[in-house]
Formats: sequence, structure tokens, C-alpha cells
Amino acid sequence: MTNKSGFSLIELIVVIAIIGILLAIAGISGKAMLDKYRVESQTKEMFVDLMNAKLNAMQKNRVYFVTLTAEQYAIFEDTDPAPDGNGTLEAGDTQTIRKDLNPLYALTVPGVVAQVNFDARGLASGEPGPMGTQQTIRVAASFDSAYDCIIISRTRIKMGAYNGSSCVIQ
Repeated sequence: MTNKSGFSLIELIVVIAIIGILLAIAGISGKAMLDKYRVESQTKEMFVDLMNAKLNAMQKNRVYFVTLTAEQYAIFEDTDPAPDGNGTLEAGDTQTIRKDLNPLYALTVPGVVAQVNFDARGLASGEPGPMGTQQTIRVAASFDSAYDCIIISRTRIKMGAYNGSSCVIQ
């Protein structure tokens, strides 16, 4: 009797195939987790920028404007005409923030360009038209994220998760 130690070629191929399948599954779930993280990160960053615009409006006693498109948002301080501004967004107003968003995580906004204004008391009003009860901004592809939408009402800004028909605050 001879003792043959080692692996046969078939055993080696089976082990390599199993490892390949496990790596493919890990890669797919890893990409899904990364997409989910990026949506949540973008939503939280936009929420912070909106809150800062609201707080700056109250602190500086000026109107702040937030313009939103599907792939970017910008925040302007009303400084035209100097020094106090006139309450309308004009070319001479100071841009404080402009952020380009990843096209994979584009926003769904009401209209082609949405605008949210924060007055000197921090109260929100919106464009197009007057701000009714609330305005919802959300990431079009949510990837089942915990946070993928923002609700802006006259007095509050909240984050939530879009459930297919509305933004649910968590």
C-alpha cells in the first residue's frame, strides 16, 4: 500500500470554482452596500447644507436661496444690492455652496429647477409657486437606503426614506 498525499486535479478545480462563486456573490453584495452608503451620504450632506442655509439666514438676517436640479444644487446669499439684498435671486448674489451630484444618484425635484428660499426668520418658501404643506426632494434610485429623501416644510427640514409614494420620516 502506497500513501498518495496531495490533491487531484478535479478536487483543485472544484475548490477554485467554489471560491470564484463566493467572490462573485461578495462582489455583488459589496457594490449594493456601496451604492446604499453613497445615497445615504449624499442625502445627509444635502440635509446639512440645507440646515446651514436656514441657520445662516436667521443669523445674518438675510434671505438664502437654494436652487436644485437633478444633478446639482447651489446655495446663494442675498447680497445684491449691497449690503442687505432685496429678497430675490439675482446674478450679483453671493454663491456660498455649489455641489455637483453623481448622475447615478440624481435627484427627483419638483419641476425642472426647484428653488427653496429661507427668509431672515428661517422660514422656507418654494419655487415653482408658493410652498404648500411641504416639498419633497429625493434620490431617484434609492438602493433601499435608510435615508434617501428630504422633506422641506415652512418651519422644518426632515430626512426620511422613500417608500414608493411618499417620504416616511424615521
